[in-house]
Amino acid sequence: MSKISSLDVTILDRELRVACPEDERAELLDAVAYLDKKMREIRDAGKIASIERIAIMAALNITHELLTTRIGGGFDLAEFKRRMEAMQATIDETLAEQDELF
Repeated sequence: MSKISSLDVTILDRELRVACPEDERAELLDAVAYLDKKMREIRDAGKIASIERIAIMAALNITHELLTTRIGGGFDLAEFKRRMEAMQATIDETLAEQDELF
């Protein structure tokens, strides 16, 4: 189990401190960057001024992207990731066995 640590992030020019397992730090920073980008796109379009409405619209857009990816084409991104990790583990095991032969 990974240690939980605090991480300072900035989303739409607002500083936030969030708790995050150390082994998930990179994924959290990717999520922060993606959310910040989406919120800036909505703000820069000029139709919505309230930070709360921008956040809600970004959440709706991101949720729609997720559901479209999972349901629309019958493609489950989480399942794909699990399968890729399983394949990588199998490859790593096989290569480790090969190293022992030499």
